[in-house]
Amino acid sequence: MVFNKPKALFAISVFLIWSCQSSKPVADQEVQKAIEASNEAIEDPVSIDSSSIKALIPALEYKIAAYRGSDTRHFDLLHTALDLSFDYQKEWVNGVAVLTLKPYFYPQRELVLDAQDFDIHVFSLINKGKETELNFRYDSQIVTAYLPQTYTSKDTLTVRIKYTAKPNENPQLGSAAITDTKGLYFINPRGEEPNKPTLIWTQGETEHNSKWFPTIDSPNERMTQDIRMTVDKKYRTISNGILKSSKENGDGTRTDHWVMDLPHAPYLAAVIVGDYVEIQDEWEGMPVRYYVEKEFEEGAKTVFQNTPEMIGFFSKVLGVRYPWQKYDQVVVRDFVSGAMENTTISVFMEELNLDARGAIDSEWDGIIAHELFHQWIGNYVTNESWANLTLNEAFANYSEYLWYEYKNGKDDADMHHISEMEQYFEESQEKQVDLIRFYHEDSEDMFDSHSYAKGGRILHMLRRHIGDEAFFEAIKQYLTKHAFSSVEVHDLRLAFEQVTGQDFNWYFNQWFLGSGHPILAYEVDYSQPENLLLTVSQRQDLTKTPLYRIPFKVSWYHEGKRYEKELVLDKAWQQFAIENKVPLTELYVDEALELLAQKRSSRGADHFKKQFNISTLGVSRFEALDSLANSFADDPEVASLVGKALNDPFWAIREAAIMHVAQHPDWLLEISGLEERLFEMAETDPKNTVKQGAIEMLSLLDPDKYAPYFMKWLDHPSYYVSGAALAAYLENENNAQRGELATKFESEKNIRLLVPVAEYYITNLVAGKSDWFHDKLSVQSGQSLYYFLGYYSEYFVQNPGEGTEKAINNLYAIAKDNTSNYVRIGAFMGLFGFIDEPGVLEKAKELFSLEKDELAKRYEEFFLSQYLEKN
Repeated sequence: MVFNKPKALFAISVFLIWSCQSSKPVADQEVQKAIEASNEAIEDPVSIDSSSIKALIPALEYKIAAYRGSDTRHFDLLHTALDLSFDYQKEWVNGVAVLTLKPYFYPQRELVLDAQDFDIHVFSLINKGKETELNFRYDSQIVTAYLPQTYTSKDTLTVRIKYTAKPNENPQLGSAAITDTKGLYFINPRGEEPNKPTLIWTQGETEHNSKWFPTIDSPNERMTQDIRMTVDKKYRTISNGILKSSKENGDGTRTDHWVMDLPHAPYLAAVIVGDYVEIQDEWEGMPVRYYVEKEFEEGAKTVFQNTPEMIGFFSKVLGVRYPWQKYDQVVVRDFVSGAMENTTISVFMEELNLDARGAIDSEWDGIIAHELFHQWIGNYVTNESWANLTLNEAFANYSEYLWYEYKNGKDDADMHHISEMEQYFEESQEKQVDLIRFYHEDSEDMFDSHSYAKGGRILHMLRRHIGDEAFFEAIKQYLTKHAFSSVEVHDLRLAFEQVTGQDFNWYFNQWFLGSGHPILAYEVDYSQPENLLLTVSQRQDLTKTPLYRIPFKVSWYHEGKRYEKELVLDKAWQQFAIENKVPLTELYVDEALELLAQKRSSRGADHFKKQFNISTLGVSRFEALDSLANSFADDPEVASLVGKALNDPFWAIREAAIMHVAQHPDWLLEISGLEERLFEMAETDPKNTVKQGAIEMLSLLDPDKYAPYFMKWLDHPSYYVSGAALAAYLENENNAQRGELATKFESEKNIRLLVPVAEYYITNLVAGKSDWFHDKLSVQSGQSLYYFLGYYSEYFVQNPGEGTEKAINNLYAIAKDNTSNYVRIGAFMGLFGFIDEPGVLEKAKELFSLEKDELAKRYEEFFLSQYLEKN
């Protein structure tokens, strides 16, 4: 599972962040107080009295009740057979489920199944071809059937349930990762939205598949399955496993039969129905297919083109061949997450709907790798409970690094690693919890940057410590031993111990079973150049955070060669004699930025200058350049180093150098040959985002001189380049063809071309464009919709006579109904341009009262605060 958090969302306001919780739940804080009080009482038995004991009891009882362990397995679900049809008008699922089960260990007289918001018409037992109806009790969430006899683990029983599932009933609040919990979704079921296809898709994680079929909805369960779907014959169906048969009926429908003959967890079952084109690919003879809307067929061939290579790479690096029958990838509309790794079929959000031109700059390999990797870790081997979710998500998160490292090189992978680390650090400002969390309010709470980004960084550190051979051999053993079964964190630890012969309790205790991260302060004594002295201290709050044992690396350069040594910090304050033997003036601590730690040190401009000039690691040079530009910009040598960075072999450094020049206009005259170099980059740089930045800088330097080149670059195949050129040309009042050019690009759909046109109309007070703004709003979705909302609102604020009421209603509808919280926030903000219009404040207050998402709620409260205070 990937949850989508657009970077733009974080730019809305620096003081609002998406997680706002105390470092521990209030109940946990009370438990801690109770434990401390209990310890004091034990140390001083005389102090024990009945009142103090009674005070401890509620918190201790809560500790027992709140424990979130693995679900008890009363039955073993062996096979699920479903026969489904769909009522698009009512948005219901008509189903017949036949389940084959056996008691897990203890004898059973009752069968309990998860079945959320069903009408159950028949619940019967099938025995030797005879069907007997059973008495059952149903509370709308759990159905309990009373069996005619006691069954033991030697018995197998088959039950048949005829039902109607109503996934839209009793919707529950989702999470930052999964924003809704309907389980099965009808998209535009009655065809009322002209720019949206009619689809059905499912989203089972965590325990939402029981919204559309009865099951034992737990990650530690395993079943095989076959699913028959009867649909309009114009639609395509997609599900787990292999399409066994497809039969047209006499009423314009078709029944497809999908068979999944390898066991997997119930939450990984999926069905998709829609008008899709199929793009066929393969890996070593195994079917690999991509399903998208017809409009995006050519783009999908580029977006997903690396999938077969990824399957081969992961099969090789893990030492376990891709374990399933086929692999499909489907792009859907209005998805409630970033993507989902259903067994043999991953579902992706609509941002992956790209036309052929947009796919040129596709940056979706990370999410594609993430979901694919789950087919091994997550599906083939599954977390025993949601408390162990990071066993799925840490590995999938780290697979992104593995793929980038293999495909694009270590520098690219390291930049991704730093980005993920920063996501965790941002979350950690308000929330620090254990990765393996047996105390959480809801399973959805587990989907956060701890389970994902922090977990991935922990694996990265472990890999760098024990080496690639041991790391991947341990994962191979982990997968092989636990194939088609569920695991908990100790299974992973034991795999590493078995391979290396080392104890890893210390590592797993502090990282997986503890919260927080180290804060390291260090300094280097250079008084003995041949034997530097490094002093490191741990500064984290030791009342809440472990004192860590940290393997870390120091490095140095001598005569053009890089040297590295691993040290182990295991004290609160510790000194290390480096014994470098050759005289040194610079030592680099964690030069590759591998440690999940916040580091404090006094490093001056000279240190970073040398680091930038000498380091062979792209991420280290990037750090040095960033530090110099942000902290030592007044140093006369920094401008020339930034100029040098424009020629760095690593694209991220070239891109950053352009950004730093834009932030320091005084450098324009200090960097020799700057303009010529920028022009060269705009023309020939292999990275389109670098070309984009260079064009933007040229438009600031001399927009008249480069106007003919902007016109030329409009035809570049990359939207990044073409969009930058269009913006540069339209911004210059001296360009006579601006109005004509804006009109020419009005028909474009890509947001990078629409924004310059919208900005031109707004900046130049061009009226009469209300229909264009309405039309473009209606075809945008996801992040593109979010970006366009501000321009849309501003235009109608500026032109109140052109349809303000329609604009308000559109913004209100998006703020109320869009499935993405960040889009709802953008629409809500857009409404505030009309806050003085009659009824708008009431609409905003209504939206605030209806909003369930915590992040969106906080943003809305901030914008409404002055009006709420008045009341």
